[in-house]
Amino acid sequence: MTDNLSGVIAFVKTAEALSFTGAARAMGISASAVGKNVAKLEASLNVRLLHRSTRKVSLTAEGLLFYERCRKILDDLQDARAMLSHAMQAPRGKLRVSLPTIGYRFLFPHMMAFRKAYPEIELELDFNDHLVDVIEEGFDVVIRSGGLADSTLMARKLGPFRFVLCASPDYLRANGRPESLSDLEHHPCLRYRFATTGKIMDWTLSANPAITQLRLPTALTLNNMEAMLRAAMDGHGIAYVPDFLAREALAQGQLEIVLDGDSDDQGQFWALWPSSRHLSPKIRVFVDFAAAHLFTSPPVGSPPATR
Repeated sequence: MTDNLSGVIAFVKTAEALSFTGAARAMGISASAVGKNVAKLEASLNVRLLHRSTRKVSLTAEGLLFYERCRKILDDLQDARAMLSHAMQAPRGKLRVSLPTIGYRFLFPHMMAFRKAYPEIELELDFNDHLVDVIEEGFDVVIRSGGLADSTLMARKLGPFRFVLCASPDYLRANGRPESLSDLEHHPCLRYRFATTGKIMDWTLSANPAITQLRLPTALTLNNMEAMLRAAMDGHGIAYVPDFLAREALAQGQLEIVLDGDSDDQGQFWALWPSSRHLSPKIRVFVDFAAAHLFTSPPVGSPPATR
């Protein structure tokens, strides 16, 4: 195996220099040693890779095909060595991460554990809902939900979430609890407007086509999910929010889920980072940590019994 690798390296260097002498200088060995390594490789393959003359060498047709594959193999081997070298280094330095505005809800419960595990990483967190240009704006990692549009970025699935319908206990006592989707036509609804597009978010409530014909009375339209949560807690109507956003308020009894099981809207969060031949240790450990911790909580449970 070692002899074959030496032959491959000698062959690639010779093909690039188009001379045994040039390859010898690149490898730090004699020209005769280069020639012998290439000859052994040809013998093991039972094919001629190089045309030889007194003045220069050139690739045969078979040699050209073999060179293209060998060059890629040697590049991959160099990458593997570099990655191993990076992996042996302690993750350190500034790490710029962009998240949705409400991203602190799923990040902060775990951030202290990350900082204790990697004290030499300095986190710089950017919370906003516009579609950032990862490379142009200089981010190391971006956490976003939805489809993946930029194929030039590397991506890793972090975890799912779902949307839930919820309202405050005071609102439900005063207005009654909806028992079916059609009941929503008689309740004030809190609607979310996307800040980036200006569109109102659809409520994906059921596979039943009849739901598309429902007329949802709008009490408030907001372009901020935190404001949406507050409005629901204050009793302004029924809200449609991500489960991780409502989790704390549900646990504290400030909100209750209604029509649990009727929401078909499932979301997915991803970590995205610039494509690179070498993944830096600080990005690698952050993405690994995010995948292992951020979205591992079980789905929000059924609502408590009606009071």
